[in-house]
Amino acid sequence: LALGALHEVAGGRNGAIDGAAAALFAAGIAARAKGKVLWCVTRQDLFAPALAQAGLLPGRVVYVEAGDEASVLACFEEGLRHGGLGAVVAELACLSMTASRRLQLAAETSGAIGIAIRRWRRQTEATDFGQPTAAVTRWRITALPSRPLPVPGVGRARWQLELIRVRAGESADFEVEACDDKGRLALFSDLADRSPATHNGPVRAIG
Repeated sequence: LALGALHEVAGGRNGAIDGAAAALFAAGIAARAKGKVLWCVTRQDLFAPALAQAGLLPGRVVYVEAGDEASVLACFEEGLRHGGLGAVVAELACLSMTASRRLQLAAETSGAIGIAIRRWRRQTEATDFGQPTAAVTRWRITALPSRPLPVPGVGRARWQLELIRVRAGESADFEVEACDDKGRLALFSDLADRSPATHNGPVRAIG
C-alpha cells in the first residue's frame, strides 16, 4: 500500500473473526513500514501475540487508549502529523469526508501510512462504511477456511481481500494466505507454481 496515504480496512461480515482478520491485515502492513507504529483504540481487546505473528513485534508498537471516537481521531491525526512514525493505525466506527481529508493531508505531510480499521459496536453503524471518504484505498477482509494439509494439523490462515475502492484504479478481489511473521501475504502454492500461460483465471494475490 502507498506510504504517505490513508487506507481503510474492515472485516467482511462485521463479526469478531473477520474483524480480527482485518486487524491482522493492518498489522502486517504496519510491520513492513519503517519505524514505530502508533495504534489508537477505544477497547482493550487487542492481542499482542497475534500481532507479533503478523510481523508487528510488541517493541515497535505504542498503544493509545482514548475515551471516545473524537479522541481517537485526534490521536490519529496527531500521530500522522508527527513525522517520526512509520505507521499509524486507528480503530473507528465512523469516518466522515472532512475527517478523512484531514488524515490524508497529515499522512501526505509526514510520509507515514495511515490505516483506519473500521469497527462497529452495532450493526447499524456498518452502513457508514459505504459512505465516501478521502482514503486512497478501501479494503474488506474475510476469513476463509485453511487449505488441507498432507499431515494432521492447522494450516496457515487464508483471507479473501476485497479492494472495494482505489484512487485512479479498479476494484478487485484476491484470495491469499494470511500474513507471516514478516507481515507478508502469500500466493497458494499451487498457483505460485503455475506459469501465466497455464492459469486461466485471475491472479488472486497481492505482494
